[in-house]
Amino acid sequence: SKLVYTPNAHTVVIALDNGETYDAVLQDIQFHPVTDNILHIDFYRLFEDKEIAMDIPVHIIGTSRGVLNGGILRRNRRKLRVKALPKNLPDFLEADITPLKIGGKLYVTALEGEDYKLLHSDNTVVVQIKTARTAIVDDEDEDEDELEEGAEAATTEGGDAPQGDAAEAPAQE
Repeated sequence: SKLVYTPNAHTVVIALDNGETYDAVLQDIQFHPVTDNILHIDFYRLFEDKEIAMDIPVHIIGTSRGVLNGGILRRNRRKLRVKALPKNLPDFLEADITPLKIGGKLYVTALEGEDYKLLHSDNTVVVQIKTARTAIVDDEDEDEDELEEGAEAATTEGGDAPQGDAAEAPAQE
């Protein structure tokens, strides 16, 4: 039952009564419509020298600065299509979101491995941190914004302020 009710992809060894064993993966399950008992399970036989393509779940690890500052974690892909030999097929892929800030994205290229190939384009987004209304701007971004605002205020005060005072002074007299 652990194999049936888990999102992970597992390879299993099926032992027959005549002593033969086969490596396989769970392909399909049929449940009874009322009792939810398992009626039938289909397995897909694996060959050691033949690659297989499967949907492998993505586990998120780490804590993102963007999420801590109020951003929203959005999982665009919960599973990724992976092609590999059965012995190299991972049970899950780990996505580390620690370096992500608000507006940051984790692409499928960050999850590539030597033993398997991801069957997605390089610009596929797995996880992103979206801006929330109550999000706090990251410290580095805030410092840059303050510098820009300070420069704008200096040019505005230097050029426009005397004209505004001169225009207001005659109107008050």
